[in-house]
Amino acid sequence: MRNCIFFGLSILLSSAFFSCSSNKVKKDETIQKAPVRPPVTIGNQTWTTQNLDVDQFSNGDKIPEAKSQQEWISAIKSKKPAWCYYYNDAKNGVKSGKLYNWYAVSDARGLAPSGWHVPTDDEWTTLVKFLGDDKSLEEKIKSTEGWKNDENGKNTSGLSLVPGGYRYSNGFFDPTGSSAYYWSASIDNQLKGDSIALGRSLGFDGSFQTYWLSKGLGLSVRCVKNN
Repeated sequence: MRNCIFFGLSILLSSAFFSCSSNKVKKDETIQKAPVRPPVTIGNQTWTTQNLDVDQFSNGDKIPEAKSQQEWISAIKSKKPAWCYYYNDAKNGVKSGKLYNWYAVSDARGLAPSGWHVPTDDEWTTLVKFLGDDKSLEEKIKSTEGWKNDENGKNTSGLSLVPGGYRYSNGFFDPTGSSAYYWSASIDNQLKGDSIALGRSLGFDGSFQTYWLSKGLGLSVRCVKNN
């Protein structure tokens, strides 16, 4: 059952925290990317086992990074692609890749590497049906580490979904860090307007459902191999 999420339509109450900076200049940190893990075949599909972590389209064009709240909002208003790290921290990219708005996902230049594509909602559904859409699905697709409160999975499928968080359309970040949101390449033609796309959410309760999502959200991306 599809659920309508009105992220970005309501004002997110947040507190701003400020700290005085030291006169000492810190050296830039070198952030290592996570080792590349091989893909996994599940049924008739082959999936990547890590969240996408690219900053350019398949043709080599750079995808703009939106660090500030205003940069994120500006990209949405102009319907242009953008990416960021969760809480703009490159260290989060090591374990959960980058977050992309839907304009990056749908860009004709291709977000996925050559030979791969962002899955449609139907392809996500095929995966879920093959693994069994029941209470055991959560343990099959969740990573064995990284989830809060001992909510890790057994990852018997090898898909290894991680809690990458998400970014609201207004530029703020989800503060819980206990959910995984993934884009599909699909929109719902039954809905009026062009601001809604379809995605998947793996929440703390283990449900993995299709959601109606604002295209201005920043979500994780997985890829499926072309047939």
